[in-house]
Amino acid sequence: MKIVEYLKPELIISEIQPQEKQEVLEEFSRCIEQVEGLKADRVLHVLVEREKLGSTGIGEGVAIPHGKLHDLEHLICCFGRSRKGIDFEAIDGKPVYLVFLLLAPENSAGTHLKALAKISKILKDSSFRKQLMEAEDAEKIFEIIKEEDDKL
Repeated sequence: MKIVEYLKPELIISEIQPQEKQEVLEEFSRCIEQVEGLKADRVLHVLVEREKLGSTGIGEGVAIPHGKLHDLEHLICCFGRSRKGIDFEAIDGKPVYLVFLLLAPENSAGTHLKALAKISKILKDSSFRKQLMEAEDAEKIFEIIKEEDDKL
């Protein structure tokens, strides 16, 4: 599985403005609506409901919010970076700087889990996270993710 099969450059937010989880999820939802045509309120609802189960802030400045939509035809991946940091209620209590968001069709448990595992794996690499933080724009972020994706 390749992350870049599901991540479009237009779905990369190179500088997330909000610093609170709810507002960040709203920003991602609006981006998905613009690029993919899904209603932002539906996307937001799924993401918020998942966050109620426990924060998807996995630590080390990373969050992987995710959810499933019943009429979605394919996996959608988004990425966002915050240089200021986001209060995402991460498990380590620290701010989140890198956010990979994943939406999956409701009946795609295997693909959804593989994508989550792949994203988790590449984000464990501190030098990769550093490159993402230093990238100048969304295009460069996409290139960095593609290069890392091709290694695995």
